[in-house]
Amino acid sequence: MAHIPFLDLRASYVALQADIDAAVERVLASGWYIQGPELAQFEQAFAAYCGADHCVGVASGLDALILSLRALDLKQGDEVIVPSHTFIATWLAVSAVGAVPIPVEPNPNSYNLDPDLIEAAVTPNTRAIIAVHLYGQPADLDPILTIAKKHNLAVVEDAAQAHGAEYKSRRIGAHGDIVCWSFYPGKNLGAMGDGGAITSNRADLAERVRSLGNYGSKKKYVNDEQGTNSRLDPLQAAVLAVKLKHLDAWTERRREIAGRYTHELRGVVTPHVPNWANPVWHLYVIRHPKRDDLMQQLADEGIQTLVHYPIAPHCQEAYRDLSYAKGDFPIAETLANDMLSLPIGPQMSDDHQTQVIETVNRLVDAL
Repeated sequence: MAHIPFLDLRASYVALQADIDAAVERVLASGWYIQGPELAQFEQAFAAYCGADHCVGVASGLDALILSLRALDLKQGDEVIVPSHTFIATWLAVSAVGAVPIPVEPNPNSYNLDPDLIEAAVTPNTRAIIAVHLYGQPADLDPILTIAKKHNLAVVEDAAQAHGAEYKSRRIGAHGDIVCWSFYPGKNLGAMGDGGAITSNRADLAERVRSLGNYGSKKKYVNDEQGTNSRLDPLQAAVLAVKLKHLDAWTERRREIAGRYTHELRGVVTPHVPNWANPVWHLYVIRHPKRDDLMQQLADEGIQTLVHYPIAPHCQEAYRDLSYAKGDFPIAETLANDMLSLPIGPQMSDDHQTQVIETVNRLVDAL
């Protein structure tokens, strides 16, 4: 029986090896290793892909979030509404600018921020909402944007897992004030190392993020504010430009795999997709009350699965200072206890998927 990895990153490189190697060699031969034309070309291409006016490359997805919040002038004591169920980077960015993350529970069906619960969390100190497009499925943006407008709040989108996802037939990229992206190698559009970007239709925010990520400088050795060093390397930009041309085809393959999982799996809770969403299936997440047993038994049979995420942010030691306790956000805690991510990726074979489906169904029947 074949070993099935959760995601085969090497396979995605091998599929494009000639083009990626040529891009890397071109950058190495150019002598231009910071900023420059390779980065500018990728930023233009990715902005166009996302339907946004502006794109700025940065060093990571976390930096994209932090710099976006700084560009919006978030400061000590401000409050930012965040999902209670998300990767902790969403919270860490808020903390990094001195603001306070205010958790709001997800919709139990979509796993994304529940718009119906947001207004109850708004206070005079609230300055922004971070909407996460978790697992590659868009959050319900229209009601979030309506609430934000009513209360004069900024909307930051965490699209680290949502490259190419569509909300009401429009790609994620410029619905809110600013959208944050990760190009971590395992993402649907992944670099050969860390990388990130922001997209936006607001020129002021894009310009500010670019300056903040370049030591607070728009002109060499002239520093308008205290910035940092957070730039997307031309080497990574060149690799991403190659991969971007294949992203739609990869996404369609992910959708085929997800559709088959949903149709053929039994005895587990499969993802719910609202009729206005067109996910890109960064992750295919099932739920089962005996998640840990199922995960171990799948591993015993050579199938690698992962948990996204095993500890809700409010239960992490890193956020002990917020004085939350177990039970404060029961939906997030339940999801942390019963979710399991199955192997998925554009290079996954039909035979491997058949093995996963048959094994899950057989094991679940016996649990």
